[in-house]
Amino acid sequence: MKQADILISGGGMVGLPLGLALAQGGLKVLVVDAAPPAAVLDPKFDGRVSALAYASVRMLTALGVWQSLKPHAQPIREILVTDGQAGKPASPFSLHFDAQEVGADALGHIAENRHIRTALHEAVAGQANLEVLAPDLIKSLTIEAGGAVARLASGEEISAALVIAADGRESPLRGQMGVQVIGWSYPQTGIVATVEHEKPHNGVAYEHFLPSGPFAILPMTGNRSSLVWTEDKKKAPGLLALDEEGFNAELARRFGSHLGQTKSAGPRWSYPLSFHLARDFVRPRFALAGDCAHGIHPIAGQGLNLGLKDAAALAEVLLDAARLGRDIGALDSLKRYERWRRFDSFALAASTDALNRLFSNDIAPLRHLRDLGLGIVDSIGPARRFFMRHAGGDIGKLPRLMKGEAA
Repeated sequence: MKQADILISGGGMVGLPLGLALAQGGLKVLVVDAAPPAAVLDPKFDGRVSALAYASVRMLTALGVWQSLKPHAQPIREILVTDGQAGKPASPFSLHFDAQEVGADALGHIAENRHIRTALHEAVAGQANLEVLAPDLIKSLTIEAGGAVARLASGEEISAALVIAADGRESPLRGQMGVQVIGWSYPQTGIVATVEHEKPHNGVAYEHFLPSGPFAILPMTGNRSSLVWTEDKKKAPGLLALDEEGFNAELARRFGSHLGQTKSAGPRWSYPLSFHLARDFVRPRFALAGDCAHGIHPIAGQGLNLGLKDAAALAEVLLDAARLGRDIGALDSLKRYERWRRFDSFALAASTDALNRLFSNDIAPLRHLRDLGLGIVDSIGPARRFFMRHAGGDIGKLPRLMKGEAA
């Protein structure tokens, strides 16, 4: 039987940073992932991009991941938020964020998920105290007074003081442990595609609120942007089935002409959109992190940042307990993590849900009210700067890693 201090189920973009932080703090960590590493690193595995807040960049820098990721990440210099209708002029009211106003080089960075995964795997490969078992998965988990015993699909048994589920929204391990979630599906589908355009984007990210949902244009390296298009789920299949000419026409209708001629480059992807929040983040010798604990609407681009903050906070709580000689799997140690992260997760999940409901409609009184709200926030400097700090993940009680310090 293999022995470890901590066993993590899920070797994705939350599980691996968490494993790195814990291993760098001196704990022995095993990560189990169901997907073969070669499949995970294939460009066809995940066509999405992620917005990395500058607090998340500080964390990845402290973990030794950012150095190899930075050349593939595009800084966000400005964000422009507008409200309108497809094919019609945007509202005269808008919200403009500029990194220079808060003395920052960038409000965040956009990176393709495939590059984030590659950088994480490179960092893991050279990390002592950390082993990845893949492809494999936890078939059963037994919680005992002194630890937990996991039985893997491969037949291997692992004993650990604590097991952490970081295996995604549909977490099999969360279900095995009987942790209940509250949530619902949105009547929307997320369409993702890479777009090539004639003019440089200059690091500006655009978020257009359309009646069907937000239409985000996120700057990537080169003259490329990532399109994150929220559409009515009944209409999405027809859009995805369009030929190249038809899809590019629909794209141009919503994209506008500010970047010159545009065309999609590469495959189109689609994802169902939903909301969920786990009723418990911890049990004795068991904890949830990332999408296992919460799933939010992508309207603010904060999903990965929320998961990375989980990883940073959980690593800090566990390493503090270990340094004091306490049992890292005991419920009193884990409750500190739950208190720290549950309210923040709920607050962000609720606010993104409310924003989506407020903006994803064409009700005239609401449209006038929200347009006025955008204009008011844009005209009040302290309010505008607060929202910029929020977008950068730089508010509230930050874990040490998100300050750029060792966990």
